[in-house]
Amino acid sequence: MLTIHTAGEVRRAWDDEPLEEGAVVVEGAQVVAVGPLAEVRERFPGARVRSWPGVLGPARVHEGPLPEAPSPRERIHAVLKSGAVAVLAEHTGSADLRAAAARNDVTVLSAPRPTAITDLGRADLAVFDEAGTCVATVCAGRLVHRRR
Repeated sequence: MLTIHTAGEVRRAWDDEPLEEGAVVVEGAQVVAVGPLAEVRERFPGARVRSWPGVLGPARVHEGPLPEAPSPRERIHAVLKSGAVAVLAEHTGSADLRAAAARNDVTVLSAPRPTAITDLGRADLAVFDEAGTCVATVCAGRLVHRRR
């Protein structure tokens, strides 16, 4: 299903200039377009639109130890709630933790890397409010966290 994610401000990378009234079009696990909302709505008229408060940009890499939680699944979910969809291998020592990451499409990296929203790239997005709190996380095209 085609989904247009939009926010008051969209950034392809966190250090890029914002695209005011921008939007990211996602189909399956892939970004298919990025641009002004009016243009993408015209190009993809049947797409569902999700409007988010705050700033939409690439999901992040969680670089430190994973948050403490009762189970590996809950530790991975805590990472997703922070706006990250990738973790470092050095912090995923157990097979249960790596399996939980794989089940949730969380990428395990050998080293940190910059993140960006790219055309035809994996749809990993995060939305943050003005206080820096994660409002929503999209991992491989699936909405995996939404703050209520």
